[in-house]
Amino acid sequence: MNHDGIMSPKAISDFHAGVNFRAYWYLGAHMGLSGNKKGVFFRTWAPNAECVSVAGDFNGWDGSEHKMKRISDGGIWELFIPGIKEFDIYKYRIKTRDGREIFKSDPYGFHSETRPGTASKVYDLNGYGWGDEKWLEYKKNISIFKRPVNIYEIHLGSWRRRDDGSFYDYRSLAEELVPYIKKTGYTHIELLPVSEYPYDGSWGYQVTGYYAVTSRYGVPKDFMYLVDLCHRNGIGVLMDWVPAHFPKDEHGLYEFDGECLYEYSDPLKREHPDWGTRIFDYGRNEVKCYLISNAMFWADYFHIDGIRVDAVASMLYLDYGKRSGEWRPNKYGGHENIEAIELLKSLNS
Repeated sequence: MNHDGIMSPKAISDFHAGVNFRAYWYLGAHMGLSGNKKGVFFRTWAPNAECVSVAGDFNGWDGSEHKMKRISDGGIWELFIPGIKEFDIYKYRIKTRDGREIFKSDPYGFHSETRPGTASKVYDLNGYGWGDEKWLEYKKNISIFKRPVNIYEIHLGSWRRRDDGSFYDYRSLAEELVPYIKKTGYTHIELLPVSEYPYDGSWGYQVTGYYAVTSRYGVPKDFMYLVDLCHRNGIGVLMDWVPAHFPKDEHGLYEFDGECLYEYSDPLKREHPDWGTRIFDYGRNEVKCYLISNAMFWADYFHIDGIRVDAVASMLYLDYGKRSGEWRPNKYGGHENIEAIELLKSLNS
């Protein structure tokens, strides 16, 4: 983010053009200065909203005094609130075009309440003292395709529990996991999804907070410690990434501004019937930025070494899980989702 807290016209135009792949530098909640006042810059994308405000404990969840300003024709809203502190909780209060009032967690939020809470939390991702310089240099000089790879897949919440059944935190998991991985000869761990999710039974595959590492096991810098300790011991860290679909939890991406936004509006494209989840609109520029930026985010801030794209077949085929008449062919009459293919190609470019 710019030091003055301003989202530049180029950053805005690139976002709406589908080529801003560091959208998290601007959108979400960023601690900073406006003049000589400390506070937080809030930005969100809600083009169909009549009004957007920031609501939280700091204003009694009313939000009427903290209305955001629309700063682009494409629907980016912005507000600086002085005095907001790290860990303050908030949501966006959105007035829809049909007169409803809905509360949404931040699509770009960096931290969240632990379920069953659903609010976002202000969090500063900067300032962790990384110690994995040797690993990062090693990766530059040695191709992963020219050395043995042995991957250990792990779900952090079930790999090990405390005697009372509670979860280990990220730092305790790191101290237990790293010696085990070294002893058993694995070169990498692959984490089942660690982005925030509301339902334990989904194992993280139904995501509501794509930019927030789940708070079940601690704060984001605790997760940084886990990755850092792996790297300092020569262990790579991969993660499952879920750009195929998202759940219909009220606080999440589902009809974010009262209408289909992150998902397809076409009823023959918008939903997976087997899972009851919404399908991302891969052809929408701002959604493309959201997803590609998210993949970049995990590498930039958490030093993740690679991602495994989950349920990729459901992205590639318009008729996935659907019967005749339940899906719409592409412009060539085929069943391939050309927009999703282009998104995945962009990830590799």
